[in-house]
Amino acid sequence: MRSQRVRIICGYSVLTALLIVLVVLNICAGSADISPSRLWNAVRSPESDRVAYKIITELRLPRTAAAIILGGALAVSGFLLQNFFANPIAGPYILGISSGAKLMVALLMVFSLSRGFAVSSFGMIFAAFIGSMASMALILLISGKVRRMSVLIVCGVMIGYICSSITELVVNLSDDSNIVNLHNWSMGSFSGIGRGDVLTAAAVVFPACICAFLLSKPMNAYQLGESYAASSGVHIRAFRASLIILSSVLSACVTAFAGPVSFVGVAVPHIIKSFFRTAKPIRILPACFLGGAIFCLLCDLITRTLFAPTELSISTVTAVFGAPVVIYMLLGREGRSVNG
Repeated sequence: MRSQRVRIICGYSVLTALLIVLVVLNICAGSADISPSRLWNAVRSPESDRVAYKIITELRLPRTAAAIILGGALAVSGFLLQNFFANPIAGPYILGISSGAKLMVALLMVFSLSRGFAVSSFGMIFAAFIGSMASMALILLISGKVRRMSVLIVCGVMIGYICSSITELVVNLSDDSNIVNLHNWSMGSFSGIGRGDVLTAAAVVFPACICAFLLSKPMNAYQLGESYAASSGVHIRAFRASLIILSSVLSACVTAFAGPVSFVGVAVPHIIKSFFRTAKPIRILPACFLGGAIFCLLCDLITRTLFAPTELSISTVTAVFGAPVVIYMLLGREGRSVNG
């Protein structure tokens, strides 16, 4: 018990330290490097270095905050889905939920651009939520007809491909001058997210994460089986509906602002659970948020600096780090089933 407590304290300390280091690196590094001393001087006295202050406050700070908030949201969304399906390979990207959200947002953006009116950030989130819920409903329908999780994952991947193909068709058929920005968004990116978008994302993500944390106790009971959870007083139908809505809201918010971001929702919860050696939600849900923030900060730093000034899409880098984790998990499950 004592060793577990020490591990949790050390784990959160390491995550917090990594988060702080990556925040500083993300603000300092880029096509125009800013040294830590210059960063400090610009923040302390904006008039002394207006150029650095403008780069920090208008470009890098909002982007860094977006990576933290949206990365954390993805990891928490993945953790909720893994609890819902009782499978560590479930995630918003793999199950096609993010692709459904992307399709609805793309349709709304193309429609609004062709009609000459702007859509609010909350409107984008709502459209993404509708798309994610539609994909989730299809996944739930399929899950009632198949028993093997591997088949469900393949179906989710196919749904994702279908939604992505339709999205690309919509984007390519649009003749609006802003289509380049729409194409960049559809590939996944934290660039172009302003302070207003960050505040809107925070207003959605933080309450949803708090609600998820409040479900820690019934989630813990649900991990031991539906019958045990029901005998413990958990209203199963309401609980499952809460998991669906919260995970859809979180993944929808990410897709609305950053486009599809792959593998974060699967890889990060697995890494966190392996590091903390526990799956108790009350202990690792906040760690999943921190882990998702760190993962996306690191990947975003690579996208901006590896081939600067050219940027990679965020999903390209998250896939490089996240896909091997998913492969490892699949091989581990297959090995256990063979040995069993």
